[in-house]
Amino acid sequence: MNNATKRDPRVVIIGAGMSGILATIKLREAGIKDVTVLEKADSVGGTWRENRYPGLACDIPAHMYTYEFEPNPEWEHRFAKGPEIRRYFEKVADKYEVVKDVRFNEAVEQCIYRDRQWHLTTSKGESLVADIVISATGILHHPAYPNIEGLDSFGGEQFHTSRWPESLDLKGKRVGIIGTGSTSAQIIPELVKEADQVVVFQRTPQWIYPAPDREYNEKLRNKVRRNPELARRAYRWYTKAIEFFFSRAVIGQKIPHGLMSWMCKRHLKNSVKDPELRRKLTPDYTVGCKRVIASTKFYDAIQQPNCQLVTEGIERVSEAGVVTADGKEHGLDILILATGFKPFNFMRPMELVGRDGLHIDQAWEKKVQAYRSLLIPGFPNFFLMLGPNTPIGNFSVIAMSEVQNRYLLKLINRWRAGEMQEIEATPKATQEFNAYLKQGMAKTVWVGGCNSWYLDPDGDPAMWPYTWGQWVEEMTTPNLSDFTEGAA
Repeated sequence: MNNATKRDPRVVIIGAGMSGILATIKLREAGIKDVTVLEKADSVGGTWRENRYPGLACDIPAHMYTYEFEPNPEWEHRFAKGPEIRRYFEKVADKYEVVKDVRFNEAVEQCIYRDRQWHLTTSKGESLVADIVISATGILHHPAYPNIEGLDSFGGEQFHTSRWPESLDLKGKRVGIIGTGSTSAQIIPELVKEADQVVVFQRTPQWIYPAPDREYNEKLRNKVRRNPELARRAYRWYTKAIEFFFSRAVIGQKIPHGLMSWMCKRHLKNSVKDPELRRKLTPDYTVGCKRVIASTKFYDAIQQPNCQLVTEGIERVSEAGVVTADGKEHGLDILILATGFKPFNFMRPMELVGRDGLHIDQAWEKKVQAYRSLLIPGFPNFFLMLGPNTPIGNFSVIAMSEVQNRYLLKLINRWRAGEMQEIEATPKATQEFNAYLKQGMAKTVWVGGCNSWYLDPDGDPAMWPYTWGQWVEEMTTPNLSDFTEGAA
């Protein structure tokens, strides 16, 4: 079947963040014209639009954190800051005219499958019909709030890090921050510069890798502008470095994991001189069990005279501050919740109903699972970008999304050619895929004795336990025998 006789599907993409921008561009390149992007906010950018806390940065090297087809000579740092990344996505969206297909300030409330089509209802009361739906809602966009007694009683200013106030005056203030994960590690070095007092409430210490940042000055950026091959070369170099060191370390390969462990432990020993503080900052779990934080600033910040590390458990929040298990009340003016996100919500709270009235809450009642992280049995022609067991603990999410886009486009092209009426993985193939994942988890660092956001409610890591190269290879060509007979 030639391009002239191919069916042109009506596609709805949910979300105009990194994955949504990419999917729009790649669908158009494939000759698919009927594309609508529904975005709940007023601009593109996703995570990098919603998060704006001080110190916000990416822990993947900037020249690797780009679309492969769109290198960026404008990076100002080796580890790009949040505003830089947001500008990059906005620039790409403008260059490829993505926004002409985006309907802003319009969230999807219902997505129901009947008569081999998806029927969507939006927050504006509008209805759409689509042949194919791509959920590009991201994984870290629903804030997780701690279950602490009296949290609503605090008399000062209180907010989650993803809801950072646009104009926040820290001068002369007593600031408390709950949590010591990646976000907190970026914020604390900025807080100690302005606040009168910073109190850090730590439940679990983190391993920190001393990845040095570097500023790219105008001279260097000019050099890259004149020779774009330099950016492409940096992309390839960092990709190989991450693949053969960090990515392999977290799946338990001895040499890279041993080196990463040694560097994290050496960084802690050399950076924190007070033995008692060092003890409090030393994790009791395997390096990499939780996501390793990349920072050369955190240990210095936590040792500043105006910074206090509190390791006693939080008993409750009072009107005046935080009361810990030892009975001490820590008086605060501002309370910041660096308590992460709900990584297993994905497209929810959208009401998603598949074949024969199957609700997503029913499908995932026992386990949040998908076939190849993209396809959910009972939900034909529905693609979940960066779904469960995507290698989010191993690599750059942009690279992952590009691999997934190539895979889904191969399936969509079969639909366009009439070789598939419904794109749906079988329950058997999904079960076998997830058994294959579980088999590989035993050797990874994610079962190293910690409570991580990587773990699902059953305590199983929703990660990819094999090499990045193996994932790419397995995602190269869809195995059609894993799809429903009615689809062919």
